[in-house]
Amino acid sequence: MGAVEHAAGVWHAWRGARFVLCCLWLAAMFPGVHPARAAESAAQAADPTLTLLGKIQNAARQLDYAGVFTYQQGAVLQSTRIAHIVDGTGERERLEALDGAPGESLRHNDAIERLVPERKIVILESRRPDGFPGLLINDGHNIPAHYNVRKSKRMSRVAGRDCVLFEVLPKDHDRYGHRYCADAKTNLLLKAQTLGAGGNVIDQIAFTALKLGDAVKPDQLDQRWDTKGWKVLRASLKPVDLGHMGWRIPAPAGFVDVAQVRRPMTGNKQVNQLVLSDGLAAISVFIEPFDKANERALPRGAVRKGALNIYGTRIGNHWFTVVGEVPARTLRDIAKRTEYVPLASSR
Repeated sequence: MGAVEHAAGVWHAWRGARFVLCCLWLAAMFPGVHPARAAESAAQAADPTLTLLGKIQNAARQLDYAGVFTYQQGAVLQSTRIAHIVDGTGERERLEALDGAPGESLRHNDAIERLVPERKIVILESRRPDGFPGLLINDGHNIPAHYNVRKSKRMSRVAGRDCVLFEVLPKDHDRYGHRYCADAKTNLLLKAQTLGAGGNVIDQIAFTALKLGDAVKPDQLDQRWDTKGWKVLRASLKPVDLGHMGWRIPAPAGFVDVAQVRRPMTGNKQVNQLVLSDGLAAISVFIEPFDKANERALPRGAVRKGALNIYGTRIGNHWFTVVGEVPARTLRDIAKRTEYVPLASSR
C-alpha cells in the first residue's frame, strides 16, 4: 500500500467517516496531534475569532450528545453514529460506521480502541482525534492572521435545532474557506462546509439526528462487538527530524509543524510523515522509498477527491506525497519547492 492510500484514508477519517475504510493503516495514519485547550488560551481570550472557535471546540469536549452525522464528498455519502459523555473519569466516546465496512471506535480521554470486525483486529492508540464536532487542530493562534470571519444575520436550522451561521474565509489562495453552523443554545457545531472558489461547497459534514444532555444514556457507549480472541495491535510511531535527514520542506504562510513521525508500512518499508497546520486546515507530507515496481500505483501529479487534494512526485530515491484539504496549487508549491540534500550523518 502506498502513501496516497494511507493519506486518503486518514483524511476521510479526520472529517468524520473515520471507520468506513477499515484496515490497519487507514485507521491509524493520522499522528498524535494534541490540540491545546482553546478557551484557556490567552490569545483566544483577546481575539473574538478565537473566542468564537474556542467555544465551539469546548462544546464538543464538555457536552453530552449522541446522534448521527453524515459526511458528503462529491457523490460519496457516509454516515457515522456518535455518542459522547463526560463523567467523573473524563470524556467517553463511541463512533460507529453506518455505511460500508463495519467498524467502531471507543475512546476514553486520549486512549482509543479501534475495532475492525472484518479482520478481527483491535488497534490501540493514544492520541486525541478532535474530529467533528470539534474543529481546531492546534491552539489556532494563526487563524486571525490568515482568515476573516463573516457572521450571517440570519439563523439556520440543522437536525431540528436553531444554529448560528458564520463563515471563516481565507485572506490568501493557500487555503479553503469554511462555513459553520453552531447550535444557538450550546455552541455545539452542527454543520461544517468546506468552500472553494466563489464560495461553492466542495464537501460538508452535518448532524442529521442529535440528542443532548440527559437524553444521552450511558448504554449508548456500549460496544457492539465481542472482541474476545481478536488480535490486538498498537499503532507504532517514532519521532524523526526531517531537517536533520536533509529535507527542506517549505510551509505555506501560517502553517506550522505539529508532528514529524516515522511509521512502518507493508513490505518492511518505512514512511516518514510531516504534519503542518494553520489551526483549521492540515497538510500531511509522506516520504517513502521509491519502488520502481510499484510506480504505477503511486499518485503522480495532482489528484482530487472533493476538498481533499493529493500531489505526488519523485525526489531522488524517494516518493514524495503531499495531502491536505487545501487547494491543489498549495500542495504543488510545497512539492516543487522541497529540496533534499542528504547529510553525511543522516540515516
